[in-house]
Amino acid sequence: MPAQGNTEQVEIVVENVTMRFRRAKDEASSLKELLLRKLRGEHRYEMFTALDNISFCVEKGEVVGIIGTNGSGKSTLLKIISGALIPTRGQVFVDRRKVQLLTLGTGFDPELTGRENVYLNGAMIGYTKKYIDEKFEDIVRFAELEGFMEEKVRNYSSGMVSRLGFAIATARDTPEILILDEVLSVGDMFFRKKSEARIREMIHGGSTVLIVSHSTSTIRQNCTKVIWIEKGRLMGSGDPGQICGAYEKLKGG
Repeated sequence: MPAQGNTEQVEIVVENVTMRFRRAKDEASSLKELLLRKLRGEHRYEMFTALDNISFCVEKGEVVGIIGTNGSGKSTLLKIISGALIPTRGQVFVDRRKVQLLTLGTGFDPELTGRENVYLNGAMIGYTKKYIDEKFEDIVRFAELEGFMEEKVRNYSSGMVSRLGFAIATARDTPEILILDEVLSVGDMFFRKKSEARIREMIHGGSTVLIVSHSTSTIRQNCTKVIWIEKGRLMGSGDPGQICGAYEKLKGG
């Protein structure tokens, strides 16, 4: 790990990370047009830079908020840190055995029941069957879905799916490094309060935490430092009040 401050206290180092994706240019407006372009060899692509030379470090026990408008690369950055994506350039130094990434809305099969999806989604984020067996009733109770677990998920409302996803994602004991990708805005007002309380317990349990949220009030209340990424570029990092204030000024303008 590069020497940056007290290395014993540094938990995460993001060093000159750039992420570029190839995406279709002038997307086809119909399946017929797509097939014709393919047959004629007329596919055109462009390179999109999701992250542009991002560098920062996170010390042990810090609670770091990551802010930026939609499409600025926040979720891409979290996936790189957690190991789900490999950057085009640059490096991340972190012990990924310590990392738990909580993100909602992935891994659900609408044709399976709620019960089956608990085991499927839990397995996807690393839970053993034994662990899910032990936590199953707690998950159902927290999600407020008693009596619905034998129903197919396609019959659930979006709020029910969100509640179940949140309950599964937060069932694990507090990890050493906790990464939260927009998980503080699920369900109705009453469930949101309950989910925020659950996350606060995890945050104040001694973890190093990264939070992506569009709510600057949530960031201000919970974070010790803020990193602002705008359209893939690092705009600033530091005091939550100052960085959130500059971000709000930009949005307001």
